[in-house]
Amino acid sequence: MQDEPQDENVTPDEPTPDEPEAPAGDESAAPAEPPAEDQPPAEEAAPEPAEEAVAEEAPATEDAEPADAPDESGEAPGDAPEAKPEGKAKSEEAAPGADLEPIRLEEERELSAEERARVEAEQEEQQRLQAEAEAEGADEPVREGAKLDLAADATVQATGKRKTSVARVVLTRGGGGFKVNNRALDEYFPRSFHQTVARQSLATSGYEGQVDVSVRVHGGGISGQADAVRHGIARALVEIDPELRGELKRRGMLTRDARAKERRKAGLKKARKRPQFSKR
Repeated sequence: MQDEPQDENVTPDEPTPDEPEAPAGDESAAPAEPPAEDQPPAEEAAPEPAEEAVAEEAPATEDAEPADAPDESGEAPGDAPEAKPEGKAKSEEAAPGADLEPIRLEEERELSAEERARVEAEQEEQQRLQAEAEAEGADEPVREGAKLDLAADATVQATGKRKTSVARVVLTRGGGGFKVNNRALDEYFPRSFHQTVARQSLATSGYEGQVDVSVRVHGGGISGQADAVRHGIARALVEIDPELRGELKRRGMLTRDARAKERRKAGLKKARKRPQFSKR
């Protein structure tokens, strides 16, 4: 191939009109940027509003102390013990049961006139019976110097009852011993009144000190048991000496006293006491 002829008017040292000449004094000038078509679009940096907001809310002051600065005791705030809940602290400090309300005792209800009269009547009746028993015990025996007609090895048994008490009595010839449930009379019945009631049948018949008495008693209270013992001894003496029957019966020692507390009925508060009527 043949070389094309060059233009004689254009010198190689002169710049072409399309390429502008760079200033001679600026050697650090950046090269020309490529066309916009070849350059990729620059990504816009996302603003950081959070940091700016934090900076605006908490501006730095010269007098402010650092957060981790130690206090006067020399301990850093981070080293402080964790605070306990308020309720737990109170429960640990206070004595057990301090938060409970005190119990209010109900005031004693004043008895009505009817109830007061009934209580007084019961007390008077009890005092009267006690006085009668003591008076009967002090009475002279039916027969003085009576002799017991009973074999040495013979035994007489009888049963006495009062309220819910049951006494099984065994009489034998002896010197006046008295055992109640394998215990001495004054040990089982500490009150002298009950001792007098238990011995009343023997004192009335005149055989006191001539027989030994052994009793097994159960049920009821002390007063009912003493009456049951007297009833049983009276029955046993009648078997030994039938002539004593009239005198002992006249004094009420052979009569089975059936008075007892009446049982409670269904729907009632007590034996006969009914609940208060309520219309609504």
